[in-house]
Amino acid sequence: MNRRANGGYVLKFISGKYQGGEFPLEMEGEVVIGRSSELDMVLVEDMVSRRHARITTYNGEIYIEDFGSTNGSFVNGEKITKARLKEGDRILIGTNIIKLVHRDSDEDGAGQDMRGAAVMPDRGSATRTTGATLTGSISGLIEEVPLPDLLQLFSTSKKSGVLVIHKDDDVAKVYLREGRVYFAMINEDPDVTAYKAFYRIMGWNHGTFSLEHPTDESFENEIDESTEALMMEGMRILDEIGNLGGDVPDFSDHLDVNTPLIPPLRSLTPELLDTIQLVLNYKDVSSVLNKSLATDLETMQDIVYLIRNDYVKSSPK
Repeated sequence: MNRRANGGYVLKFISGKYQGGEFPLEMEGEVVIGRSSELDMVLVEDMVSRRHARITTYNGEIYIEDFGSTNGSFVNGEKITKARLKEGDRILIGTNIIKLVHRDSDEDGAGQDMRGAAVMPDRGSATRTTGATLTGSISGLIEEVPLPDLLQLFSTSKKSGVLVIHKDDDVAKVYLREGRVYFAMINEDPDVTAYKAFYRIMGWNHGTFSLEHPTDESFENEIDESTEALMMEGMRILDEIGNLGGDVPDFSDHLDVNTPLIPPLRSLTPELLDTIQLVLNYKDVSSVLNKSLATDLETMQDIVYLIRNDYVKSSPK
């Protein structure tokens, strides 16, 4: 950390009530965080204790220390008492995800003291309010907080709620109960099982997210796996689909059985015949995957085999 200390570091709010705000760190100084109005960084919400945590810089190194807060402090998904921070680390305090980023000296003027700039947005609202309960909302961009990192944070901190994710025209929901995923859906499509939906969501690398309040809604066939096991399986499936080759069709691609059909159907396994029937009935990759009783990986393997052996052709929709 010493070699870059002169440029300065900034605490960048990438989720929560103060999303988009920045708080500069001074070398050889400290920032005390909490709800109390006399502190350095005032975060007004129920999940933040009056004196929650402290971030200090010493000899070019940066540390965070939790003051025994009710809801704890987390660094990269791990609950901490005291930890050393490095550039890129994500800190969770209450509903705020804060990233430690380096502020190059040439971005803001060499030697400029940014602390007086108070780059916290709407700083006036970050004071105690009478007669109101501010619970906050965890929201942000997937580009800033990848979904695996986000779910790891929620798992470790035992968050409950509905994680709503918007990507292009798609809307996904991941239901959490004390940090465990118990259901997932995409566009409320009943054809997509909770497991399939969750594994697909793990591949989303852009869009927005927000953690909404818990719901009493219950589902048939709830997910019964740890969040860590789900994420590992989801990443394995995505990796294996990615390794199938460059001719793997997009989810939106159109599928047709070749006419005339030259290779014999008798050469196909029952599973491949089932996939051809799905292609005949539904005509696009996403619908075939949705309707298939097999996993997305198994069905995509079938589709790729059928394309490579001239049973099926794909084309952009």
